[in-house]
Amino acid sequence: MSVRKLFEEELSELKTELVEMCRLTEQMIDNALLALVNHDRELGRSVSQADKRVDDYEMDIEKRCMRILLKQQPVAKDFREVSTALKMITDIERFGDQASDIGDLVYTMPGDRYIKKLEHITAMGSIVVKMVRGSVNSFINNNEALADEVIKLDDKVDELFITVKNELIELIKKDGANGDQAIELMMIAKYLERIGDHAVNVAEWAKYNETGVHEKF
Repeated sequence: MSVRKLFEEELSELKTELVEMCRLTEQMIDNALLALVNHDRELGRSVSQADKRVDDYEMDIEKRCMRILLKQQPVAKDFREVSTALKMITDIERFGDQASDIGDLVYTMPGDRYIKKLEHITAMGSIVVKMVRGSVNSFINNNEALADEVIKLDDKVDELFITVKNELIELIKKDGANGDQAIELMMIAKYLERIGDHAVNVAEWAKYNETGVHEKF
């Protein structure tokens, strides 16, 4: 097998594992949100159990990247593609961390009923899952336009976060007894906002892979 063919096969395997890692974090976010909506504390607690698998993916992909860089000695665009994957896995791992944190908050959420409707929080969740998927796909498919779409979606997530924050502040002002749950709902919204930020980071690296210029948005 030629050196080039071997490199392409190893890169393909690397991308496949990257997608698997991302899909796992998407499922974790979905489960955390489902647990929140259904007030399912046990499902919330179970989300963190998948985080170890995400960490294992990160370590394995990191080893793959280093093995390719050391053994194949890729040049120019090839080197950039592998180094980009190496950069991205840190943010993808954070997707799982934040989902796990949300699940833990659901597990410890005070009260049997929510003090407000969850429409804005669940809207944030839907968008960040789309951002997570799109950010990784933009790299896998060399799709800079998709990366740009992910970056634009972050504005909507930020707007929703401000809405949630303001609503919760008003609820606390009306009744101090709302405070404990309001704080936890605020933290959940903040974790979703952070997932969006990490997805933007991944999209920025995907754009770098195409352009050779790493630009912050």
